[in-house]
Amino acid sequence: MAIINKEIIAMQEITQFKSRSEEFFPISWYKNMLMNAPVYYHKETDTWNVFKYNDAKVVLSKHEFFSSVGSRTTIAVGANNKEGEFPEKINVTEVDPPQHQKVRSLLSAAFTPRSLKNWEPRIQEIATKLVDDMEAYDNVDIVQHFSGLFPTMVMADLIGVPSTDSLLYKKWVDILFQPYTKGREKEIDEKKQAAAIEYFQYLYPLVVQKRSNPSEDIISDLIKVEIDGERFTDDEIVRTTMLLLGAGIETTGHAISSIFYSFLYDDSNLYDQLRNDLELVPNAVEEMLRYRFHISKRERFVKQDNNLLGVELKKGETIIVWMSAANFDEDMFDNPFEMNIHRPNNKKHLTFGNGAHFCLGAPLARLELNIALKTFLQKYSHIEPVEAFDLENSLTDSATGQTLTQLPIRIYR
Repeated sequence: MAIINKEIIAMQEITQFKSRSEEFFPISWYKNMLMNAPVYYHKETDTWNVFKYNDAKVVLSKHEFFSSVGSRTTIAVGANNKEGEFPEKINVTEVDPPQHQKVRSLLSAAFTPRSLKNWEPRIQEIATKLVDDMEAYDNVDIVQHFSGLFPTMVMADLIGVPSTDSLLYKKWVDILFQPYTKGREKEIDEKKQAAAIEYFQYLYPLVVQKRSNPSEDIISDLIKVEIDGERFTDDEIVRTTMLLLGAGIETTGHAISSIFYSFLYDDSNLYDQLRNDLELVPNAVEEMLRYRFHISKRERFVKQDNNLLGVELKKGETIIVWMSAANFDEDMFDNPFEMNIHRPNNKKHLTFGNGAHFCLGAPLARLELNIALKTFLQKYSHIEPVEAFDLENSLTDSATGQTLTQLPIRIYR
């Protein structure tokens, strides 16, 4: 199956997960691969797979040996039509340095530390409203009431589109970032194309309008930015926001719901511990990104023959870097299979990648996660699981792997 002229690598053939829950928390598989097959060739998909921390860093950072440019991918985003194709100009993931720096600069104009400082009160306002709205209930669904809405409303506000239409964006993003399922490729492809057209037609007039009336938002920043004489067209801005919305909603929403799942089912004392000492929240967020965020992986392509990983790699071969597995490498993290919010080096996790392609949105994601968590902790004294929660039937395929469709919890004021 190809999307935007790319062959999608069948990841399920490599992992062979037997259930949704196993993929949601594949800790046993990571442990097995780290111990028994740290650099592993998978014949059926014709891929090398790398799991160890130092090997992952080598592949991600040594772009002269390992390229981002190739004809295969581990993830299907966008759609196979002109409305759903992401502009070449912002193709940060599929270009190598030095060209990569120019492409990244065009986008990073919208993600400066100054922007983050300006955005903080707006993000706090959204978190406060959503957390206060839950007060009317004894039981809430964290996915429906918080993790699904919060990053959607934040990204809509920051990009500069009406946050009143948050559920529309969420619907479009869920479709545009949906993975292909064997046997359903044509049906999914048609849905993606329809969603891309709807999104494009909705957003294009807003971008045109902001050319005359810019404001403090990402669309206005993208209109103004110029690098070496290059600027964004209205058409490119629409398709750029589609990518930013998706990247900002899927991953942060997944992280928030996974954190709450961890509070309920990993360590029931953790919530009270954090509530009693909010200073621990930033470190807890980093540990959750290391321990509970399981879909961080990248593909790279061998640029020149080498044996940097201790095996003979040939030019043109595909390597999949499993960063989430590297986060459990005992050579880097003591007792990695235990969750420890006091871990001194947990910020060294590779969840956001490494090297030139380190995730552009990482500072924003960290800010959102910290605000979301602190706001909720300050409002509610205690949380408990709701009985009869069935994890296997509360997960769905998404760009972020298996992600929660619901997470019912009991809240106490």
